[in-house]
Amino acid sequence: LVDFQPVEILFIRFMMGFLALLAVCPRRLQGVTRRQEGLFALAGLCGVCLYYLLENIALTYTMASNVGVIISVSPCFTALLTHFLMRGEDRLRPTFFAGFAVAMAGLISFNGSALELDLRGDLLALLAAFVWACYALLSRKISALGHPTVLTTRRTFFYGLAFMLPALMVSGVRLELTRLTAPVNLGNLLFLGLGASALCFVTWNFAVKALGAVKTSVYIYLVPVITVAASVAILDEPFTWMTGVGTALTLMGLFL
Repeated sequence: LVDFQPVEILFIRFMMGFLALLAVCPRRLQGVTRRQEGLFALAGLCGVCLYYLLENIALTYTMASNVGVIISVSPCFTALLTHFLMRGEDRLRPTFFAGFAVAMAGLISFNGSALELDLRGDLLALLAAFVWACYALLSRKISALGHPTVLTTRRTFFYGLAFMLPALMVSGVRLELTRLTAPVNLGNLLFLGLGASALCFVTWNFAVKALGAVKTSVYIYLVPVITVAASVAILDEPFTWMTGVGTALTLMGLFL
């Protein structure tokens, strides 16, 4: 973020992801109807463009800990949207809501002492969580079409990049490729493009195809648990009793 604007990072990482998926599977996606093309476009708008833009803008107004907790509401949004819009799939049970409550208690325990409300940022983060829930449902519908997952993910990236172009043009982007010669910049962007974009979206879409939108979404609760484990192992950050409580509650909620 020292050298790049958020929308630049977003565009570069998904362009890298698109090119990586093109290299892995260069063949074309065939037999796509107009209705299916609309699903890909909506998925690109929600899961690639709007979600990350809303999350990045939210981070400029409110604390990262707030955003981390609020984004984790998306499994609940996913479950409610699935219940009302896709009847017969992923039937809701009381244990789902119990698990959601316990997991949210765990997530708040991670950062509870640091949470400070900021209406603009927190509402944007909540909207981002809702948009991701929409993407989860769209990816479920796309998985039922029978097309190869790598190809459908690549088509989604294409539309996400197209929807990003207006934001990119009004942001005053500098066309300075020398910024990519810095090893830290290049390494971080490669990780975001190849790992957090190409690999993560393909594996997410495989999971949605196998488990459904709701069951896949609840694994979002594991993100802060993995973050804590990595920060302790890699960054030598302390593991406090509040962190332990948060981890236990989050895992219990996921199990429920």
